[in-house]
Amino acid sequence: MFATLLGGLPRPGGRDREPLASDDAAVVAALEAQAAAGLGPLTDGRLRAGGVLGAFSDLEGIAGGPDHPRLVSAPVWRAPLTVEAWRFATARSTGLVKQALPGPYTLGRRLGADGAEAATMAFAAAIRSEVRALADAGCAFIEIEERDAHRIGNDVIERARFVRAHGLLLDGLEGAHCSLAIIGGSADAAGIETILAAPYPSLAVDLIAGPDNWRLVRGVPGDRGIVCGAMSPQAGSDDGPEMLIWAAAYAASGNGRGRARVGLATAGGLEHLSWLDAIRKMERLGAAAALAAGPLSEAAPHLDPRALDLRSAALGRYSGPPTARPRPDPEGPT
Repeated sequence: MFATLLGGLPRPGGRDREPLASDDAAVVAALEAQAAAGLGPLTDGRLRAGGVLGAFSDLEGIAGGPDHPRLVSAPVWRAPLTVEAWRFATARSTGLVKQALPGPYTLGRRLGADGAEAATMAFAAAIRSEVRALADAGCAFIEIEERDAHRIGNDVIERARFVRAHGLLLDGLEGAHCSLAIIGGSADAAGIETILAAPYPSLAVDLIAGPDNWRLVRGVPGDRGIVCGAMSPQAGSDDGPEMLIWAAAYAASGNGRGRARVGLATAGGLEHLSWLDAIRKMERLGAAAALAAGPLSEAAPHLDPRALDLRSAALGRYSGPPTARPRPDPEGPT
């Protein structure tokens, strides 16, 4: 059982709590905080580039930078965009560092306008080139994040576009574990045959904004991994371990998957939180994964009793086992 982030982090604060100005220092602080919380694979927190494109705002054919990107010509990949940033993070971490990349369907849908089909396939080819460069550099875990997959629905044209794009993206790629992440809503209407038409070895799903993604989870073959995005990214949410442990157990129980192929995650990025709030969420996520990895008897003392006892759950408060009343002597007193 492992725990990881889906999405980015706020810029870490220094000793005076002011955000660190240096990207390098911010990335190191983000890596250290994740490791201290027991998370892994780690991420650089997406602290070097913002927006839906991230570093892909530097693709040829993109204008307006990461904040206001627009497509002025077909996007073309000329050189690695994230390899040096991943190398920096890896050199400063003892754990596995993953690299997240935007998904072609989302990029094509948001930037392609009337040419969504051509743009989507061009983005798929560019992402494929970046994945290959990362794999050649030694990156073992690459996350492809689709934030608009919940827009597919039952539209056969959109389904076919998603399938073609991801088929092209993974075609012939070797050397890295590529995980598909569905963030921002429920994509269950598209069907698991669409979402996992390409041979992704694992699927990460947002289960807070997209609770119906549980239907996708149940359809994932047991030989593929599941990352349950079951921790709310919102401030003030109930971050107790009960929901996370239940999510991990439910995902592990389907299709003979087992806990070794299940992870826990945030249901989206924490960028909008304060650094201290983000640390608290990471710590609680890591603690829940540690509990989910062990036997229930060891986790029970850390859980709300109502999560374990049906009587308590029905009453809304803990109620121990009923006290047995003494049975009267059928022969009466002697």
